[in-house]
Amino acid sequence: MTDNGGNGLRGRGRRTLALAGVLAGAALVAGCGIRSTTVPVDAGAAPSQVPCTVPAENVTTQALKGVPVQIYLVCSSQLVTVDRTVTLRVSGQGRVPVARALLDELRRTPDAEERRAGYATTVPKGLKIGPARHGERQDTLRLSEQPEDLRSEALAQIVCTYAENDTLAPRGTVLLGGPGEYPARGYLCTSEMKARPSAVPAPATGAVTGTGL
Repeated sequence: MTDNGGNGLRGRGRRTLALAGVLAGAALVAGCGIRSTTVPVDAGAAPSQVPCTVPAENVTTQALKGVPVQIYLVCSSQLVTVDRTVTLRVSGQGRVPVARALLDELRRTPDAEERRAGYATTVPKGLKIGPARHGERQDTLRLSEQPEDLRSEALAQIVCTYAENDTLAPRGTVLLGGPGEYPARGYLCTSEMKARPSAVPAPATGAVTGTGL
């Protein structure tokens, strides 16, 4: 006589063990961090980061072409220094030639290496700079546009580039005026200005008068 009941129990037991094995396998897969799916998953490209760093070989090559200087460009919404060179002899040249040489560098479109690193300039290509007027302090510089009419980033670039040059700002304050009759004002390059050049740079002092050095 066949024990059908026993066979049924053994069959159910085998099915239960098989199901347990499948669940255990799935748990192992999930524990390894592998998603069990037959649909391809495209996570997309890895997020890119702008380095704001020019390769060292490019800097070395530039240094062989003239006098090394530093200017401020915009990168990742901040002001970052970039090494450039100018051809004039800085010593004994006076303020205006130095200011013009640095302004030329600020106006110049960044080269390919700098653009790949994320650098840009907002200084207008047609902007010019000249000496102080009669009766003004000798360290005053006059732009061809009113400083407050420039984009805030452009003014921040100019102020910070000039402020860190001893010839142009021996006291750390950059004295800038425009083509109009408005008096020149002093500007400081602050850490806040470097971090947020889009904010309008506020004059460090009121109107600057006098003929002091």
